[in-house]
Amino acid sequence: MATPVQCLRPMVSEDLQRVLVWRNHESVRRYMYTQHEIALHEHSQWFERAPKDANRHLLIFETDGVPLGFINIHRVAAGGIAEWGGYAAPDASKGTGRPLGQATLQHAFTQIGMHKLCGQALAYNERSIKFHLSLGFHQEGVLREQRFDGQTYHGVVCFGLLAREWQAKS
Repeated sequence: MATPVQCLRPMVSEDLQRVLVWRNHESVRRYMYTQHEIALHEHSQWFERAPKDANRHLLIFETDGVPLGFINIHRVAAGGIAEWGGYAAPDASKGTGRPLGQATLQHAFTQIGMHKLCGQALAYNERSIKFHLSLGFHQEGVLREQRFDGQTYHGVVCFGLLAREWQAKS
């Protein structure tokens, strides 16, 4: 059996509808800061702004040419400091997240030259917390009651991974 070909590629307008469906799926949306269902016009406006920001990288993760996830890398400070976020498609097979994460780290540290990648997870998102730690991220803190969802305040767990830490683990 051939090894699957996995890669990241830039998101293009043809991906817009697919990414919107993924993002609005309950299994994804419940872990986002913005938890309302996003309308197509709102999603389209977001996508139209992205190419104008050279510090933002919208990417699609593929296995054998099949789109299976979305990643957003956003340089937020001088010296190559970036935030990242993303998700596997709701219908992606179990275990897709790990290669998606590994491909993202490879891209961030070797292709776009980041020094540090930062991530955040709502404190109740145990899968995301375990995921970050499994990729080598360090938990850097917890922002207590940082997010309000309209009914409840939630903590936000902050993570960071330095390029040299990733290289030592790779």
